[in-house]
Amino acid sequence: MDVYLHSTGTVLPGPPIDIPTLAKMFDLPSVWEQWADSFIDTPTRHYSVDLDSGELRFSLADLATTAGERALAAAGAAPSDVDLVVMGTSSPDMLMPATVNVVADRLGIDDVATYQLQSGCAGAIQALDVARRLLGSGGHRTALVLGADSCAKHLDLTADVSALPPGEQVNGVLFGDGAGAAVLRTEPGAHEVALRWTRVRCVGHGREPGQTLNWFGAADRHADRPAAIEDYQAVRDAVPPLAAETLDEALEALDWDRGELDYVLPPQLSGRMTDEIHARLDVPDAQEVSCVRDTGNTGNALPFFQLERLLPRMIAGDRAVGVAIESSKWIKAGYALEKVGA
Repeated sequence: MDVYLHSTGTVLPGPPIDIPTLAKMFDLPSVWEQWADSFIDTPTRHYSVDLDSGELRFSLADLATTAGERALAAAGAAPSDVDLVVMGTSSPDMLMPATVNVVADRLGIDDVATYQLQSGCAGAIQALDVARRLLGSGGHRTALVLGADSCAKHLDLTADVSALPPGEQVNGVLFGDGAGAAVLRTEPGAHEVALRWTRVRCVGHGREPGQTLNWFGAADRHADRPAAIEDYQAVRDAVPPLAAETLDEALEALDWDRGELDYVLPPQLSGRMTDEIHARLDVPDAQEVSCVRDTGNTGNALPFFQLERLLPRMIAGDRAVGVAIESSKWIKAGYALEKVGA
């Protein structure tokens, strides 16, 4: 059974925060600004926390609910139409209840199957994969797929950032907050874009994690270990070839020629990394759909920001492949779309 992408919805919290603002806030030297500009090249990001007061303005459920509302409205779908909700996130508001269920409740969605996938940057595509397979089996007709992340809970506004090791400093530059959503159905919608293929594979056997996020309970809340660590060099080394492998797998599975690809949606870790990955993908005839320089790295929300840019541009016969790579234990994920109507 074919599955169709009907709509997307996204949200970013608060105003954009640029590198000079971060440098001033944490009293960082100009050399840090130069490093962030040249090595990371992600000009802005958005935070759910107010940087002046430290007040948390938006929970992950707040953001995901808004994205879900926007996706449903864009699809002309009512909450009662939804019979499946799948969410990917690496930063739920709490361990229980799952954020997906809080969002479903706020949206007025009830008596449906819900799933929350704990994953980093590949989580949104994992959610698309689960939804596509369940819709394709004939058991469901309409799915709301969510991807959202918030690094706000890891921001220590009192920290001496200049004293932190690079693996902790880089997280504050790389990541921001945001949420995205999509409506999938078994009938074509106004866009008539078919979700042709999804694939998720863990390839982390024998590899050290490239990123670690820690959770703290009552017994270890004062433990002397960082909340977030990023091995950015390991990510730079591993992600481009993994992304190229995923694109090749999509083209082979669908029997699409490289020259037939109209759009490519590469991983969005940072502005600089996206450029490196896109060059490695070697699809000069395909248009790149990227957003990280505008949105910051919003984790599992990012694919929906890319899709939001892609859908209005597709015309009959257009083909697109999206790729996401998670560095925590090395997951490669991809999806393919084809415009089947006028």
